[in-house]
Amino acid sequence: MPLHRGADKAASVPRSERDEMLRLSINPFYGEADPTSEMTSAPATQRLPDAPTPPDTAYQLVHDELMLDGNSRLNLATFVTTWMEPQARKLMSECRDKNMIDKDEYPRTAELERRCVAMLADLWNAPDPATTVGCSTTGSSEACMLAGLALKRRWAARNASRYPATARPNLVMGINVQVCWDKFCNFWEVEARQVPMEGERFHLDPAAAAGLCDENTIGVVAVLGSTFDGSYEPVAELCAALDALQERTGLDIPVHVDGASGAMVAPFLDEDLVWDFRLPRVASINTSGHKYGLVYPGVGWALWRSPAELPEELVFRVNYLGGDMPTFALNFSRPGAQVVAQYYTFLRLGRDGYRAVQQTARDIAGRLAGRIEEMGDFRLLTRGNELPVFAFTTAPGVTSFDVFDVSRRLREHGWLVPAYTFPANRQDLCVLRVVCRNGFSADLGALLVADLERVLPELRGQKHPLSRDKARATAFHH
Repeated sequence: MPLHRGADKAASVPRSERDEMLRLSINPFYGEADPTSEMTSAPATQRLPDAPTPPDTAYQLVHDELMLDGNSRLNLATFVTTWMEPQARKLMSECRDKNMIDKDEYPRTAELERRCVAMLADLWNAPDPATTVGCSTTGSSEACMLAGLALKRRWAARNASRYPATARPNLVMGINVQVCWDKFCNFWEVEARQVPMEGERFHLDPAAAAGLCDENTIGVVAVLGSTFDGSYEPVAELCAALDALQERTGLDIPVHVDGASGAMVAPFLDEDLVWDFRLPRVASINTSGHKYGLVYPGVGWALWRSPAELPEELVFRVNYLGGDMPTFALNFSRPGAQVVAQYYTFLRLGRDGYRAVQQTARDIAGRLAGRIEEMGDFRLLTRGNELPVFAFTTAPGVTSFDVFDVSRRLREHGWLVPAYTFPANRQDLCVLRVVCRNGFSADLGALLVADLERVLPELRGQKHPLSRDKARATAFHH
């Protein structure tokens, strides 16, 4: 979540001019009755207004300002769900006033959360879904924080006789991880050991990750669906490399799978891919219900193979209908609406429905990637055959424009297609990325292609790319 300063540039405008701007900023028709007498000036925006504002007027003022936001359905940068059925939206509206933490007051909402955990444990092939522990979160970022904290506490317990409580362990991951893992390491004083990209490998290398592990490593993070290009990291190969490391050194390093997106795609479309609790070294998995779980933000899920992987001292107990309800979360109060919507979606789609939705998204991604490749101006890095996501850059020999020019021109047509630079050791590579989600139809894909074809002639006619400062041109950050 970004930090915001308290005032904007309007504060430097002379008071008399500000007053006139406030008077002219509101449509007289927004008044409750007589347009000539109601609401002669807009309410203050940098401090609490002195007086109340009629509800319809307050709505219209906020509504009008929000029209300047981008269209979420055309935002091809986000993995977040931007469309749900009316029935799901109705359920969310009915449940948004329920506080998830009040298990005693809202026992059925708590029961739906428990069922979702059980369903995910079964989906991810837990050895015994009945004993798998898990919880809902506000999203994958919180879920990752919880999983990382559990890894650190388990490491501290194993090494209590050798290190003081203030010891600083490390966590191994690819440099392509989502920024929440950098936050985790910063907030909880863990050294981040990152495997850089090399050549055409844009995610973690198992051997390189194992090589960074030592007696101070709390775990290795594997990403099932990199945000940079949509590719799966080789979880089984990583576990094999860590098995070999244990045979050589005795170090037993657990793996956490960050399945923010892929954990809700692979079980339906890549059933033969072994990445989950079928691998004994996988201690925990997280996913975002609000990404390919097909629920509006924000909801995530964190699951541990068994109670042994989640230190008991991290779990808080609350009374639930006279029984014991364990809870583990960074947040306390939050609405139950998203959890209810997740259960609705599980119930509504089932395995076959999820398979159909995700396959459609993958098919659209593949067709769209192929159309863009056929233009001849671009080179594909990925084709959307893992996550329904693909990344591409300008083709060799294209010198008149770059990916930042393309992103900027597509924005003029309403499309938000992120352009960004890859991290070490591929800072030389700048790409565009397209995320295909449920609700992004083949028709919308055809419109994107048409708009891209429309801007290409002018881009080809440029003498050189217009983006000089790539750091400023990058409007998207992982």
